Amino acid sequence: MTDHLFHTSAPLRRAVRRLARRHRLPAETRARLVLCVTDLAHSAFQAGRPVTLRTAREANAGADSHVLAVTLHFDGAAGPRPPVNLPLPATAPTPDSVTWRLPVPPDKPIDGAGGRHLAPPDADGHWTEMRAVEEELRAAFARTDALIAEHRRLKHELAETNAGVLALYVQLEERDEQLRKAHGQILQELEDALRPQPLTIEGLELAAHYAPADPNAPTGGDHYDWFQLPDGTLHITVVDALGHGVRSTRSALNVTHAVRTLALEGHPLESILARTHEILMPQDPALMATVLMARLNPATGELQIANGSHPPALLLRADGAAGYLDVKGRGVGFPMPGSERVRQEEIRPGDLLVLYTDGLTESRRDPCEGERRLAEAARRHANRPLDEIPAAVVADMHTLVLHSDDTVALTVRRTALPGHRNETPATKNAPGRVKRL
Repeated sequence: MTDHLFHTSAPLRRAVRRLARRHRLPAETRARLVLCVTDLAHSAFQAGRPVTLRTAREANAGADSHVLAVTLHFDGAAGPRPPVNLPLPATAPTPDSVTWRLPVPPDKPIDGAGGRHLAPPDADGHWTEMRAVEEELRAAFARTDALIAEHRRLKHELAETNAGVLALYVQLEERDEQLRKAHGQILQELEDALRPQPLTIEGLELAAHYAPADPNAPTGGDHYDWFQLPDGTLHITVVDALGHGVRSTRSALNVTHAVRTLALEGHPLESILARTHEILMPQDPALMATVLMARLNPATGELQIANGSHPPALLLRADGAAGYLDVKGRGVGFPMPGSERVRQEEIRPGDLLVLYTDGLTESRRDPCEGERRLAEAARRHANRPLDEIPAAVVADMHTLVLHSDDTVALTVRRTALPGHRNETPATKNAPGRVKRL
């Protein structure tokens, strides 16, 4: 162990460099050690207090290497607290000293053990100092060059990786688009299979439009069915089953199938809702659905309406007068299900009947405002071809959607039958047709 007392920075730096040279410390480690020692000793020198540099060489137990312990001791007062960002972190700081423990080669120091001097003096001590500084600069430059080269390599690899990721992202987007199209096609085919087949009824025009809450999942609980009874009367059922997705679709289909079966068996309109409830509830106790049923005789224009908790149908007369056909009742799955009465109306040539689900009028969470807006939209588009009216009305009603829900809009317009006394040139050649949009 050797101790040396220093009063200024210059001899301290030279001593540290000679010490590092003697024990074969790498130039980069030597430079860091010189910076640490001189920085920490600076405040003591300014206060006129000396510092002691103490060195000791130790052998690691069980290891073929040695450790050089370099301690900077502050005489007469506590030393400064070593900063966290020292170029060479201290291993054992105390209130009055700082120690660095550095691994060194196991060989003996250059000038042998013992001796007064930290390193053998050269012919020109100044030259030795300058030479050490040059070595440290070279080591710093080499380290900087290595870091720059590594940074360039990493940037190049990152650029290649980004290019690969971008290409993969483009491929995934293309594949995703293909899958979306295929998925949409399958769902469209499924939707087509669920909806009733088009009808051609002389004296009537029919059209329907379905807008799902989620365009990527067109199945839902809003459903409709239409068919002709044996006497030629048109029967329409509009159902809104509670929930979304495939389960609600199944519930709505069960309701429409039960209603169709009962209607074709000849059950009166006022009893079908209650009977549908009796049939389906044992199979699906959680089922809840609102139901509206309409029967229209194309020859006479006689309209019958039964309702179970469903939004009322809208009747727009040919002269522009509009009104809602309210009928009280409770839907399937509700307490005391059934329509309280069957409402009778007459549909004259040119009149427009609009049936729908609550997704059309409650998109802004205000049913009263929705009904008012629906009447205005129906009046605004009444003169368009019938197969365009449902989609146009839905587009108007969904300009601002605060409450997204599945939506069905169905329109029926009566045209004059050939030979009818109310027949007009405009209605004489209008074929009965139905088109689902």
